[in-house]
Amino acid sequence: MNNFLIVLLGPTGVGKTDVSIKLATHFGTDIISADSRQFYREMRIGTAVPSEDQLKKVNHHFVRFISVYEYYSVSRYETDVLRLLPELFSANRIALMTGGSGLYIDAVCRGIDDIPDVDPDIREKYQQKFRNEGLESLRIELKMRDPEYYRIVDLRNPKRIIRALEICATTGTTYSSFLTRSRRERDFKIIKTGLTRERNELYEMINNRVDRMISEGLEEEARQLMGMKGLNALNCVGYTELFEYFEGRITREKAIDLIKRNTRRYAKRQMTWWGRDKEITWFHPDQIKEIIEFVERQIG
Repeated sequence: MNNFLIVLLGPTGVGKTDVSIKLATHFGTDIISADSRQFYREMRIGTAVPSEDQLKKVNHHFVRFISVYEYYSVSRYETDVLRLLPELFSANRIALMTGGSGLYIDAVCRGIDDIPDVDPDIREKYQQKFRNEGLESLRIELKMRDPEYYRIVDLRNPKRIIRALEICATTGTTYSSFLTRSRRERDFKIIKTGLTRERNELYEMINNRVDRMISEGLEEEARQLMGMKGLNALNCVGYTELFEYFEGRITREKAIDLIKRNTRRYAKRQMTWWGRDKEITWFHPDQIKEIIEFVERQIG
């Protein structure tokens, strides 16, 4: 009898958390988080971690399980999820993975561990370039070397950009080419479902969610993390803008506006990433019944 991994993906703010809990409850399974920003225990409000009530309803894996001080990579995530799945399948032939981090989802579904090791001298070269010339210089080089990955990468994340440039320089080919190679065989079936909304509807939800985060204490959370702002985990939307405000470089109102704008841009990049994946069947978040029926047809 086949085991099945249901993948529920979609852009930030689309409503994945509520839908995933309903699906997990219906199928009697756990939730595997594939949102890399929710991995860190110190970051709760700004990463829209499920509420305590939501976490009590369904057992979640990979939510707030490491510190911002710890190193964690997509290859480790792939290994950890593949190690967890047999345990989940021993209790239920259906598992559910949900999130918005396309690279992490692809790692589990397709495998990316065939990316070669990087020459240490090349790694040091780009670390030095980042220190001396800043992020914009890296962006310009990436756009020249790998325009396809440039279109979909988080351009505010130096770790991702440096990683891509390292691979380009080491192999003489594009980083994006490694992300589109033939998949690795898995011993379970994968059912990909995606959540989407009309752009105006999604953007309004994103703006409203940012306002809720502010009212729930995002500013206070960011202040507590200000001393850690140099860590890669904190170089993400929702925190970097507030750090600029705390340093007096922008106003509070400007910081909030930038969080909204940058979150909308991030959502657009997420949809661009998944636009190349024809295995995804898309639904509106209100179509719970239709999603369940679709999954049940696939399972047979």
